[in-house]
Amino acid sequence: QEQLVESGGGLVQPGGSLRLSCAASGFTLGYYAMGWFRQAPGKGREGVSSIATDDDSAWYADSVTGRFTITRDNAKDTIYLQMDNLKPEDTAVYYCATGRRFPLLASDVVVWGQGTQVTVSS
Repeated sequence: QEQLVESGGGLVQPGGSLRLSCAASGFTLGYYAMGWFRQAPGKGREGVSSIATDDDSAWYADSVTGRFTITRDNAKDTIYLQMDNLKPEDTAVYYCATGRRFPLLASDVVVWGQGTQVTVSS
């Protein structure tokens, strides 16, 4: 069974950093585009970042460009989202996802993780 399991969420002060991890099981990362989405209370799910299958090309939402970095480790079947200079508006549940198209759109996702809460507050 194909699964994605996120970890690394938590509470952090504005300006702080967190690193999210997403481990895949039941499939090999090297054949899929991967990405992160988030959903804040009362809002729809939005794309945050995605990474290509072969050349590690990356896409970022304008709101996180320059602050977030997505990376992948195919040997460990894991992707990461390094989040720096976090802002209160980054507060959301963050979801890992995979699909066959890059940049990864929500409509192209074939497997979703269960989500991890990120709260940015003083």
